[in-house]
Amino acid sequence: MGCVRPPATIAVLIALTLVAGCSRSTTLTPAGRNASASASSSPSQPSDPAARAAALVARFSDADLVGQVLMPFAYGADAGKVSAEAVAANRKYAGVDTPAAMVQKYRLGGLILMNQAAADPTASTNKTTNIVSAAQVRTLTDGLQAVATKLPGSAPMLIGTDQEYGVVNRLRDGITQLPSASAFGAAGDPALTRQAWTAAGADLRAIGINVDLAPDADVIGQGDGVIGSRSYGSDPKAVSDQVAAAVQGLRDAGVAATLKHFPGHGHTSGDSHTELPVLNQSADALATGDLPPFTAGIGAGADLVMSGHLDVRAIDPGVPASFSSKALIDLLRGRLGFKGVVVSDALNMAPAEKYAPGEAAVRALVAGNDLLLMPPDLAAAQAGLLDGLHSGQLPRQRLVEAATRVLTLRLTLGGRPQPGMAGVNGADRQAAAAKVAAAAVTVLRGGCQGALVRGPVTVTSSNGRDPQRAWLTDALRARHVTVVPSGGTEVRLVGYGDAGADLDSSAAVTVAMDLPLILGQSASPVLLATYSSTKVSMDALADVLAGAAPAPGRSPIEVPGLPRSACVA
Repeated sequence: MGCVRPPATIAVLIALTLVAGCSRSTTLTPAGRNASASASSSPSQPSDPAARAAALVARFSDADLVGQVLMPFAYGADAGKVSAEAVAANRKYAGVDTPAAMVQKYRLGGLILMNQAAADPTASTNKTTNIVSAAQVRTLTDGLQAVATKLPGSAPMLIGTDQEYGVVNRLRDGITQLPSASAFGAAGDPALTRQAWTAAGADLRAIGINVDLAPDADVIGQGDGVIGSRSYGSDPKAVSDQVAAAVQGLRDAGVAATLKHFPGHGHTSGDSHTELPVLNQSADALATGDLPPFTAGIGAGADLVMSGHLDVRAIDPGVPASFSSKALIDLLRGRLGFKGVVVSDALNMAPAEKYAPGEAAVRALVAGNDLLLMPPDLAAAQAGLLDGLHSGQLPRQRLVEAATRVLTLRLTLGGRPQPGMAGVNGADRQAAAAKVAAAAVTVLRGGCQGALVRGPVTVTSSNGRDPQRAWLTDALRARHVTVVPSGGTEVRLVGYGDAGADLDSSAAVTVAMDLPLILGQSASPVLLATYSSTKVSMDALADVLAGAAPAPGRSPIEVPGLPRSACVA
């Protein structure tokens, strides 16, 4: 019989988790029933995805069960035709030639697509680029699904990517581009957030991506830490509202949303790609400062939660949350009531690679993950799971439970028709993104009426900002502002990765295209923040500079020495 606990605050429940040791044998499937009981019932043609998944899983072979819980990457931009270099890489990783062969051999429940982009804080674990263009991704995903739907279960597979927008953004051209999460936080309008994520999600769904590893539910503390502008801000309530709206928008578009990085990566300066960050906040601080956005996202219908490689001392000291049953089963499932799919953060990140690939896969699944993201050696991960199943180290019920959850999501997403490409990057979808960009622009120092620049303007930036300079130059000229190559009133653009050395003390206007903390070091008489460097953000900036629009945004974080807005209370 499960533990019976009186009502308590989340903080108290976290504390109880550390001492109570509640049985973990009663974890529920998405349908709300014990996994072994689900698998034993086999209705002939159940209409409910969870019941159908349970019936199918009950007949799966061991290899089919293991395949459900794997979400690796693959080399090559097409399902069946790849370069010689991609063939060699796939053989080393999985013993196959192509992505299609990988799906077939390993009976995969999911696959992640990725892009190796400069200035991406997650780039170290992205081993390949198989996202090139919208049309290419649609061809790739069609090829993958053609294989997946012929496997046992006949369900479309989960095809995911990290399309957070902002600095973590896998496809930047040819689809609707949203501003960063911090821009949404500055705009502070959940209705606009939902509309924008619906628009972006519709594009993702049309190109064949049905799982977005977003939104980021981390609440950032003072300073930018490692999450930075990927977060909606530092206020738990405001972040909760934004996360819930983003989840709803993706669901409106038929895309599964993923909350990350549970139970919260925002109060650490360590990067879990390269080390195991330690979070020292108390259980009470965790409950009030980190968990609310996850609770809100779950309430909004998030289909997945990503477990973080985080040493959360208030939950399970010394054990990464991604490998902790106290974090994933006792807290996430037992206390927060999450019934969807728990996906691990990438298993090729440093904290997970302390274990051999097969051992890491077994440990992560036993701890409560249902879907194992990016194992560093796919063949070894599969072998480890099969060996663990046969030896009893991986309880069959735990594997059945995880496979049932994953297949339930596959069947649920597969119940909606695949849209065509006609509306991708359409004007209506771009307009939804533009509304958020315009609502985000913030004046942290300077005037609030009329044009902020006079006479000829010169746009400058740190290195690598050529597109942004060109976009802003064109947008200013379209608003009848004279722009000259040099000698004009300087508008300085700074962005992700820039520091004080990238500022220009002679600039009349300095604009932060990422978190605005850098503005605290600027001597410019006018300070602005767009939080993003997209074209729509540069268009919105041009409107404010030219006096054609106000700057209604408020910084979602505190910048020492500056107000959240010089123009908005």
